[in-house]
Amino acid sequence: MGGDNHTAVTEFLLLGLSGQAEQEEALCGLFLCIYLVTVIGNLLIIVAISCDPHLHMPMYFFLANLSSVDISISSVTVPKMLVDHVAGSKSISYMQCMAQMYFFITFSNMDGFLLSVMAYDRYVAICRPLHYTMIMRPKLCVLLVAVSWLITHLHALLHILLMVRLNFCSSNTVHHFFCDPYPVLKLSCSDTFINDLVVFTVGGLVFLMPFTCIVVSYAYIFTKVLKLPSARGIRKALSTCGSHLTVVSLFYGTILGIYMHPSSSYSVQDMVASVIFTVVTPLVNPFIYSLRNQDMKGALRKLILRF
Repeated sequence: MGGDNHTAVTEFLLLGLSGQAEQEEALCGLFLCIYLVTVIGNLLIIVAISCDPHLHMPMYFFLANLSSVDISISSVTVPKMLVDHVAGSKSISYMQCMAQMYFFITFSNMDGFLLSVMAYDRYVAICRPLHYTMIMRPKLCVLLVAVSWLITHLHALLHILLMVRLNFCSSNTVHHFFCDPYPVLKLSCSDTFINDLVVFTVGGLVFLMPFTCIVVSYAYIFTKVLKLPSARGIRKALSTCGSHLTVVSLFYGTILGIYMHPSSSYSVQDMVASVIFTVVTPLVNPFIYSLRNQDMKGALRKLILRF
């Protein structure tokens, strides 16, 4: 590096979403409200599941884990933006940026793996109901979550190790409100071909594994449901899947829009999609599951009446 006349970057500047003071003020107020509702809503789901013995089942065990991950995704990005706005600073150190990126990748991938495990749980419940308790044992549920955490941490570590080998020259301005991998990659004066290749290969594999599990599970579910003799039976079977399918569509729709193309083509539209992914999706998940699930409605009602 000595002969390249490169200045090592020790910090990045996060420009935020708009770059205009008036709009940033309004957006920060909005993001604060969204963040508080996200944390409170998902915490209520976790506490309701923990306190209600009727919800001590695999489906709700996975849902509680999903809620904790949703809180984590928002907490990795939004509080830093709010603190910077209050402090009047837009800087983030190089190490903080890498750490934020690591946990963002980990929690984002974990969301996908939990959704796939929940799809498998629905497959067993609908297609093999007589064997459900035997298949979805507590040990298997814990193992599925533990393996998911291991894969997501290793995947995030791979991306960070590839990121820290890059040189960042004079430009350190990130056109985003957090250290999203693609905007940061665009700042590098090194060749990012390997990073892009890993996104499409290893990242694609980590994306396709849970996505394939979801597609296959629902293919079996719909095949089974269509064979039911009554419309009431069909509605009852699908009612347990409606909330999950809604969350899956929102999650994978934004993922495909943001990361399934080279980092060099990252645009403002991708930034909007990443806001939906990091801020809006964790917000709507508790509402989707609580409003469309009678058991969750009852558990939340009991929890609220206690206080």
